[in-house]
Amino acid sequence: MLTLYGCLKTRSDRALWALEEKQIPFRFEQIDLFKGEGRSPAFLALNPAGKIPLLRDGDFLLTESSAICYYIADYQDGVALAPEFGTQQRALCDQWCSFVISELEQPLWTISKHKFVLPAAWRVPGVIDTARHEFTVATALLALALRDQQFVLGDDFSVADIMIGQTLAWARAFDVPTEQPVVDAYAERLFARPAYERVRNFLPAQGL
Repeated sequence: MLTLYGCLKTRSDRALWALEEKQIPFRFEQIDLFKGEGRSPAFLALNPAGKIPLLRDGDFLLTESSAICYYIADYQDGVALAPEFGTQQRALCDQWCSFVISELEQPLWTISKHKFVLPAAWRVPGVIDTARHEFTVATALLALALRDQQFVLGDDFSVADIMIGQTLAWARAFDVPTEQPVVDAYAERLFARPAYERVRNFLPAQGL
């Protein structure tokens, strides 16, 4: 059985969403970052970086949310969350997952760091407006890709939509608008999925 080490309302939600979509048994181990549990000796023995999410499959340990989501997508048979290896659709899925990491979420992470993550002496409030602008540049590119499509790869929901959707939820929590109606409509479709609703209402004791 897969075990996900995570903290709710973080990038862990991506992996949790993928697990819920995949409909496979899993165990969830809560690592409360706000209580410093990511720096505990027990967790550092699993991930020296002290970061979540972390996925465990037997003796195999995997970090980085994008890699974890892909591993879940390709795990066993069942619900398809990623195109077949070697296809152009798979390459496009890779492209959009990379876009999330490099373009879509980075402005939001910058805002987070300069609002509450970094020590107060290291925060530069002036960069927040720039980050908000960078986010709208990224969402404009996403809007061009979506246009009349239901999902970012067309008609098929994929791990790329999970990565994008969780990032758009992050933006909403921070009151950072997309300024793109097509992106907002796409987000509503993603948030209406039963698996996402289960993530929103997830309790750490669940997932067994």
